[in-house]
Amino acid sequence: MKVVIIGGVAGGASAAARLRRLDESAEVTIYERSGYISYANCGLPYYIGGVIRDGSELTLQTPESFGSRFNVGVYVRHEVTAIDLQKKCVNVKNLKTGGEFSDSFDKLIIATGAKPATFSVGGLDVKGVFTLRTVEDTFAIKNYMLAEKPSSAVIAGGGYIGIELAENLIESGIKVTILQRPKQLLAPLDEDMAALVLSKLKKEGCEVKLGASVKAFERTGDGLFCRLADGTSLPCDMAVAALGVVPDSALAVAAGLKSGIKNSVAVDGHMRTSHPDVYAVGDAVEVDHFVTGSKALISLAGPANKQGRIAADNICGIPSVYGGSQGSSVIKVFDMTVATTGINERTAAAAGIDCKAVILSPASHATYYPGARNMTMKVVFESSTAKILGAQIVGCEGVDKRIDVIATAMRAGLKGNELAALDLAYAPPYSSAKDPVNMAGFMIENVMNGLVKLCSFGDIAGAMQNGGAFLLDTRTEGEYAAGHAGGFVNIPLDCLRARLSEIPAGKKVYVMCHSGMRSYLACRILMQNGFDCYNFSGGYAYFRAVLSGTGMPQSMLSCGKEC
Repeated sequence: MKVVIIGGVAGGASAAARLRRLDESAEVTIYERSGYISYANCGLPYYIGGVIRDGSELTLQTPESFGSRFNVGVYVRHEVTAIDLQKKCVNVKNLKTGGEFSDSFDKLIIATGAKPATFSVGGLDVKGVFTLRTVEDTFAIKNYMLAEKPSSAVIAGGGYIGIELAENLIESGIKVTILQRPKQLLAPLDEDMAALVLSKLKKEGCEVKLGASVKAFERTGDGLFCRLADGTSLPCDMAVAALGVVPDSALAVAAGLKSGIKNSVAVDGHMRTSHPDVYAVGDAVEVDHFVTGSKALISLAGPANKQGRIAADNICGIPSVYGGSQGSSVIKVFDMTVATTGINERTAAAAGIDCKAVILSPASHATYYPGARNMTMKVVFESSTAKILGAQIVGCEGVDKRIDVIATAMRAGLKGNELAALDLAYAPPYSSAKDPVNMAGFMIENVMNGLVKLCSFGDIAGAMQNGGAFLLDTRTEGEYAAGHAGGFVNIPLDCLRARLSEIPAGKKVYVMCHSGMRSYLACRILMQNGFDCYNFSGGYAYFRAVLSGTGMPQSMLSCGKEC
C-alpha cells in the first residue's frame, strides 16, 4: 500500500507515524512545502519574545530524524500543486530546484492546514508587515526586530495569536496596539469574560482599540502606517496581521472533493472525504461540534493530532471514529491564564438553546494557605436539562486544571449539577475541600432545584439605568463604602432578617455581594419570606472588572477608596 500525505506539522505527521506503527510494509511519503516537517506551531510567539531562545527547539522532528525513525519519505520544500483523483496521483513541485514530477498513491491524506485570513487588507507584502503561521514567518519577524529595533507595533487581530504575540512584544520592550474589528477580544469567550482579558492587557500597557477595522498597511517616506476603515491612520515600526485563519483547501476544492463551510474539506467521522481513498485532517476540514452537533471549524493542534491518527487507523482497517471537537483551549496573558471549552452563551443563543450560566470567583486553593488567588469561572448549561454547554475561566494558578475537569465531564456526559459529586484531589496548596468545580456544581444544582434564581450583568446594568428592580448590596458597611455599584442599597447580610421591611414588596430584588456567596444566602432568606429575588452570582468584584473592560460608563460605580 502506498500512502501520500500532503502536509506535515500536527495532522500529517501524526498520520504518518501512526501508519508506520500499524503497517511496517506500507510506503509512506510526506510532501511539505515549508522547510519543517513537525514543529511547535503554538510556540512561535514565545521564540519571538525570547522565552524560547533556541530556534531549533521549535522543531519537534527534523525531516531526517522523522524519516529515519519512521521509515517515511519526507520531502520538505516540496509543494503539491494538483491532485488527480482519476489517475490517483499528485503533481509535485520542488521549490528548491523548480522541477516538477508526479507521484501515485493508493491512499491520500490531505493535511494542508489553514492559512492566515486577509479580509482584503492591503499592503501585507510591505516591508515590516508580517503574518505568523510558520517557522519561516517567526524567523522573519525575529530577524526584523534584531535588525530594525522597532519601538512600536500594531497587531491587527485580538485572537489567540494576536494576544500571545502582543505579550511577547511588550516583554521585549515594544509598545503594542491591538486593533480588533469585533467589539471584544477572544471570540470563544462571552463579552463579560473577554472584558477581564481586556482589563489585563491595558494594565500591562497594551493599547487596545475595539471596533477598529484595518484597511491597509502603507509605507511612505515618513515610515509605516496602518490605515483604518474610518479614515484614521496609526504610525508604527512594524505590524502583524493576526486576523485569524481560513482552511487552506484550494487543492481539495480544485480536485473536485466535496466542500464544507467556508470552503473547508467535508469529511465523515472516519476523516474520509467524498472520494473513498482520500482522507483529510486538521485545520483544513470541517468537523461536528461536540456540543451542538453542527458543522464547525476548530483550528487547534489537539484535534488535528487525533484526526491524523484516526485517518491512519481507517486506512489500516481499524474502524476509528472522530467524536467531534469541543474547542478546549488555554492561553497565557502575562501572569493570567484564560481557558475555555464548549460553547459560550452567545453561541448557545444563536443555536436556539435556552441556557443559563453560573459565575463564581473561587480561590485557586485554600485561602489560609499562602498565595491563593481568585479566578472567575463561568459555566453555561442548558436550562431544562443542566447539560453542560461550556465553561470559561479567567485567573492565574489552577485555571487549566479546572477547565480540563469540566471538559472531561462534558465528554463523559455529566450534567452540570453532577459536578458537585466529583471526587477531586485536595490539599491546601492545590485546592479547597470544596473545589471550584464542585462549587459550580452546587450552584447549578441549586438553580435546577429552584432554590435560587440568577440575574446577569445585563440585568443589573438595565435595572441601574431603567429601574424596575430593587438593588440590594449585602456586603458589610465598610466594603460598601469602599466602592459599590450605583443605585444599590446596603443592607449587610447579618442584618437582613431584622431589616426586611426596608425592601419593597412586589418588586424584583437583585442581590449582590463581593463574590456571590453572601448574596446567595440573602436570596434564601428573601425567597422564604416571599420576595422575588435574583442572585448576581459574579459579585461586585466581577461587576467592577467587567464594567472597566467593556467601556460602559464608570458612573455606574460609586467609588470609594477601591476605585
